[in-house]
Amino acid sequence: MLTVSNLNQYYGGSHILRNVSFDIPKGACTTVLGRNGVGKTTLLKCLVGLVPVRSGSLLFNGVDITALAPYERARLGVGYVPQGREIFPRLTVEENLLMGLATKSGGAKIPGRIFEMFPVLKDMLNRRGGDLSGGQQQQLAIGRALASDPKLLILDEPTEGIQPSIIKDIGNVIASLAKGGEMAILLVEQYYDFALALADHYVVMSRGEVVKAGLGADMERDNVRSMLAI
Repeated sequence: MLTVSNLNQYYGGSHILRNVSFDIPKGACTTVLGRNGVGKTTLLKCLVGLVPVRSGSLLFNGVDITALAPYERARLGVGYVPQGREIFPRLTVEENLLMGLATKSGGAKIPGRIFEMFPVLKDMLNRRGGDLSGGQQQQLAIGRALASDPKLLILDEPTEGIQPSIIKDIGNVIASLAKGGEMAILLVEQYYDFALALADHYVVMSRGEVVKAGLGADMERDNVRSMLAI
C-alpha cells in the first residue's frame, strides 16, 4: 500500500530521519516502535504531508505522493490520527465526524460502522468534543479518520493517556480493520504489549534510522522489548 524509500528529513542542522525505508502492506498492521525523540512523529508528518521530505520517495498504491499536499493525500485515501487527538473541542461529536467527510462529495453521510465500532459516539452525537473524556476523544479522532474510508490509516500513539478499558476497545477495532483485508494500518506506539498484540510487521527506529524490522510474530524472539528500554 505504501512504500517508504530512503526518506531523509532535517530540522535546521539536525538530521532527524536518516534513509528510512520500509513497506506498509495492505490487510496488515505495521507497528513503528522506538524511544522518545527518535523521529517517529516526524516520520508520520512526512507521510501525511505536514512536513516536506528533504529526499527520498513515498509510493502510495502505485502513485508517487512525495510532493503532494496533505489534502491531496487524504483524497487518495490516507487517514491520520495525530498524537494528542486534535479534535475540534467546540464542535459536537457529529460535527467532528462530518469533518472527516471533507474529501467526499456533498451529501455523504457518516458511515454506520463507526457507531458499531464506537457506540459511545452515537450516544454523544450532540455533545461538544471538548466535554468528552480522553478515551472518548481518542475514539472520536479515530472515527473522524475512518469517516473518509481511508486505504491507509496512520495512528500516532493512540493509547497515550487512555484508560485500560478503552485501550482494549481501540485494539479490537485496529485488529478488525487490519483483518478486513482492505486497509493498511500504520501504528506508532510506545506501549510494547499493545504493539505486540497487533503487529503483523514491526519496525524499530533509533536516532532517526530503522535498526530492526521483521514479523510481529517474531518480536519476542528478536528481543524488541530490550531496544525500547531506557
